[in-house]
Amino acid sequence: MTRDIAIINTFVVYIGLMMAIGIYYYRRTRNMSDYFLGNRKLGAWVTSMSAEASDMSGWMLMGVPGFAYLAGLNAGWIAVGIAIGTWANWRFVAARLRIYTELAHNSLTLPEFLENRFEDKSGLLRMIPAVFILIFFIIYTSSGFVSAGRLFETVFGIPYEYAIFIGAGSVVFYTLIGGFLAVSRTDFIQGVMMFFAILVVPITAGMEMGGFTATVSAIDQVQHSMLEPLTKPDGTTLGVIELISLLAWGIGYFGQPHILVRFMAVSSSKELKQATRIAMTWVILSLAAAVAVGMVGRVFLTTPLDGTESETVFLVMTNILFPPVVAGMILSAVLAAIMSTASSQLLVAASAFAQDFYRTLIRKEANQKELVWISRASVLVIAALAILLGLNPNSFILDMVSYAWAGFGAAFGPAILMSLFWRRTTRNGVLTGIVVGGVTVLVWKQFALFGLYEIVPGFLFSLLAIYVVSKFDREPDAAVTRTFDAVGESKI
Repeated sequence: MTRDIAIINTFVVYIGLMMAIGIYYYRRTRNMSDYFLGNRKLGAWVTSMSAEASDMSGWMLMGVPGFAYLAGLNAGWIAVGIAIGTWANWRFVAARLRIYTELAHNSLTLPEFLENRFEDKSGLLRMIPAVFILIFFIIYTSSGFVSAGRLFETVFGIPYEYAIFIGAGSVVFYTLIGGFLAVSRTDFIQGVMMFFAILVVPITAGMEMGGFTATVSAIDQVQHSMLEPLTKPDGTTLGVIELISLLAWGIGYFGQPHILVRFMAVSSSKELKQATRIAMTWVILSLAAAVAVGMVGRVFLTTPLDGTESETVFLVMTNILFPPVVAGMILSAVLAAIMSTASSQLLVAASAFAQDFYRTLIRKEANQKELVWISRASVLVIAALAILLGLNPNSFILDMVSYAWAGFGAAFGPAILMSLFWRRTTRNGVLTGIVVGGVTVLVWKQFALFGLYEIVPGFLFSLLAIYVVSKFDREPDAAVTRTFDAVGESKI
């Protein structure tokens, strides 16, 4: 009981700090640019840490360790794909997107950028992308709320149905109040906490077991296949399709709105070289440690974790390894991971509704203040739907994330890449690509054809659709190509 009180007090202090930041930035949020992009004033450190914290979420501290607990180094292929995708996104997309969104009439959201990129007056490039953003972000945000529910259930024994509301409530509060500035600043703090938490747990457990060599030997004795990256838990060899599916997480990066919006918000494209180095260091070390948590946990814990319980390995190890206050700080990092991503997702989904539905279809004359309040109201509605979807305690966090990740990667990845780098891309081509990519993921997921991760066919079909339709479409207007050329002439 005393231990629970100490951990609860640490949680309360942490959540209180995050909410205080939200209230502080509430006073500085004056318009839509402030609420959604922080008026494009983020520096290299905040941009990089915010992007990675909003990316990784509870699935890095719970989903990946849970997979590694069951599959060993087999889970490392996801980490490899993610690391490559992260680097490619920072290296090739970040600077060009930052410059292009500003030249394209200071676009605040991805749908708005696509509309402005092609000078589209129909509203379709706002509404159709917004539909897929809302669908997949409800799934993605729900995975965060499931993580929160599992956290409070595991640590405090709170019934899952109540625990999910506690976690969701804290996320919604500071997203609702502070907007992008609050989310980005809290993401920076949360990113630092996540980094140290994911490193300290496997290192401490390994030291208690006698060091690196003794730990590896113990893993080998429990299940040798855990040390073989091309061997599955059942002893069979990892197939080509399965390997492609694991590595394919990397191509999803090009279409994640909550990550891309960080590139749009950096103060200058010159900040991105330093931000890339910071982000890659964070990602490589954190993902390696996440896999290590699962593998070390397999031999450190005496009671086996079955099914969805495997995703609590980080939480259980923390409770055993550390005194209450330290455990509370580390477990707060899990809450930090959940809050950072869920808040970013809520914000992007809210912006899609306010900017791309409300302003386009309902009230074109809506002023900035009205749009901010509509966005805050939509945060509540989207959060409620995400909680409803997450009420099933048997949901695997990593499965929910992989579904949403594939949806965004296939619907928006090819559209963003072609819009940024191919001059001949047309509005109709991008529209077709978004629909083909999004629908392919939704359909492929239901049938699980060939055992291939749905992001692969979705991404390829979307890319092909954009190319073919754009080739047969009439060439873009001169105004569209002038802006494209101006981006190319900018110093990136």
